[in-house]
Amino acid sequence: MREYRGLPASDGIAVGPALLYVPDDTLGGSSEAPSGPVDVAYETARLEEALAEAERQLANIYEQALGEVGEDTAAVFLAHQEFLADPALLGEVNRQITAEQATADVAVEVAFEQFAQQLEMLEDDYYRERALDLRDVSRRVRRILAGVQDQQMLAELAHPVIVVARELTPSDTAQMNKKMVLGFCTATGGLTSHTAIIARILGIPAVVGIGADILELQNGETLIVDGHAGTVMAGVDTDTAQAYIRQRDAQLEALAQDKAAAQQKAATADGHEVEVVANIADAQSAELALEFGAEGVGLFRTEYLFLNRQSLPSEDEQYGEYRAVADVLGDRPLIIRTLDIGGDKQLPYLGMGQEMNPFLGWRAIRLCLDSPELFGPQLRALLRASVDRNVQIMFPMIATVEEVRRARQALRSAQDELAAQGVPFDAQTEVGIMIEVPSAALMADVLAPEVDFFSIGTNDLIQYTMACDRVNERVAYLYDPLHPAILRLIKGVINAAHAHGKWVGMCGEMAGDLEAIPLLLGLGLDEFSMNPPSIPAAKRLIGALTLPQAQAIAKEALQKGTAEQVRSYLGSLDLPRS
Repeated sequence: MREYRGLPASDGIAVGPALLYVPDDTLGGSSEAPSGPVDVAYETARLEEALAEAERQLANIYEQALGEVGEDTAAVFLAHQEFLADPALLGEVNRQITAEQATADVAVEVAFEQFAQQLEMLEDDYYRERALDLRDVSRRVRRILAGVQDQQMLAELAHPVIVVARELTPSDTAQMNKKMVLGFCTATGGLTSHTAIIARILGIPAVVGIGADILELQNGETLIVDGHAGTVMAGVDTDTAQAYIRQRDAQLEALAQDKAAAQQKAATADGHEVEVVANIADAQSAELALEFGAEGVGLFRTEYLFLNRQSLPSEDEQYGEYRAVADVLGDRPLIIRTLDIGGDKQLPYLGMGQEMNPFLGWRAIRLCLDSPELFGPQLRALLRASVDRNVQIMFPMIATVEEVRRARQALRSAQDELAAQGVPFDAQTEVGIMIEVPSAALMADVLAPEVDFFSIGTNDLIQYTMACDRVNERVAYLYDPLHPAILRLIKGVINAAHAHGKWVGMCGEMAGDLEAIPLLLGLGLDEFSMNPPSIPAAKRLIGALTLPQAQAIAKEALQKGTAEQVRSYLGSLDLPRS
């Protein structure tokens, strides 16, 4: 028996055949130095086209990752997009082309590698691991320049395996067929690496930072991965293998019991009921949500329908997708967010143009209100999907009451058009808005009479309130959901809605945070929408609390002056954490 030791990145036992993943980085010799002067204009044009295509690919991967692992983890691909527009990095790429007479391929490889090596020299593990992100983006751009397709080896897995690799980039983990991945083992990486984070979210046993010896394993060799102990074993005897299989089966049985228990309605120990629902992106993730005990969907993101294509999806195409999800859910609530494009998500066929600050620019509801050819078909498709189903419509990025009224007028126009054509729809479809702009939070008492519900989008609300980019590590200390300013805004929104008889949900990452749930429950939140795997633990925690206990927690937390004080107080409570 051979044993390899590393860092315990994700708990659990995995037993299965090894798949040694060695990416082919051959790019057709494109990184060789040119034999003579380069055509600077030609190479610059090639670079610009490749950067645009890389941005499109990353936007698609981001949307895919949203449905699987949530916004916080998917945000790594927003950071990848920022690399593509980084002035210093692109400045060096262009200098390589103009001053060093490098081809675009060589320029990208050299410039990105220089920046990656600078990060690796820093003492902080977080920054060192960002070097892998830079190399991931560099590889993507160079593959585009060379006309080489993305590797599909991990995406096309046909049977369950334990993936063994030197390292797994964010792109590798985002695109792999995770249903066929039993476990991860990597030679490099730390506990904050993307692979480790993904593994923990998806509940896949993983050991990282093992060292190069792990790469000597053979394809098909039976491995045992102990994600708790941080060990990987090969060549084990039958008795040892059976002992670990029994441990694995016991863990799987416990997970099955968690899923079964999560099918019960969410309620506190003293009977106060709330809704625990899911954030999804398609019918497949809706099915997964029900498996984990979701009582409905609090956020169905529609952006993925508009990405990775050259033209707008038709009304019928949208209707088919929305109806498919609605049919999976039956009579459970399905809240569908209208198109939230712009900012980090661009649609080249819309001619959106470049903006100095796209997150504060023409995006989401602002873009839709100005684009009836875009908004109208989506609203009609949503209304058509509502027949005999509990479909609700939610408008994103609302900043003013005028925007709500214009959006509702567009909805009424869509209803009138369908009625004139004799097309059935639910005329009582509920309409809500996302509270993710501070102006909306502060004007919640004015907005509440205009809608049926609020859903707080904490990811944007935090970054707009604290004036910090949530994927910029230099200001990451400001991006904290437990900051008293955020808690006070949430409290104000809930109080204003309840005063008008309206309910409030939350679809940001904070809703599934076990640290924050008792506090949110005490603030009066009615609906918690989260990634499906988070649901069983969230319901268990809610069931362990009484409403007065949660209210006392919220009252105490609101008296703190800093996020650190709030977190310290919450951490001192004797509550279930998993």
